[in-house]
Amino acid sequence: MWFSRKVTIFKKKDGVTWQKIKDALKSAGLKGVRSGHYPVDSLNACGCGAKVDPRNFGAGGWIDRDVYFVDVKPEDLERAKSILSENGLDASVDDDVIGKLGRV
Repeated sequence: MWFSRKVTIFKKKDGVTWQKIKDALKSAGLKGVRSGHYPVDSLNACGCGAKVDPRNFGAGGWIDRDVYFVDVKPEDLERAKSILSENGLDASVDDDVIGKLGRV
């Protein structure tokens, strides 16, 4: 299971949908699902080791810049898609999560 092949069914900057997808797959009893999130910014606005990002101190508060993903085993792909369609969830893979304005 640790080193088995996985297929990405969701990759996007959308933490709310990510949580709903995880909950739906878990409640359906699908095993071997891998999910997580990672920051898309390689460097914060303050520099390499800065933990305080000045962009987060605006009127809206903390800005979520993470990319969220859900992976399933290839043999469970069709079952996962049917579970998500039954729950009305749109699992999509965004190949350009940074966007053209985010590249340096």
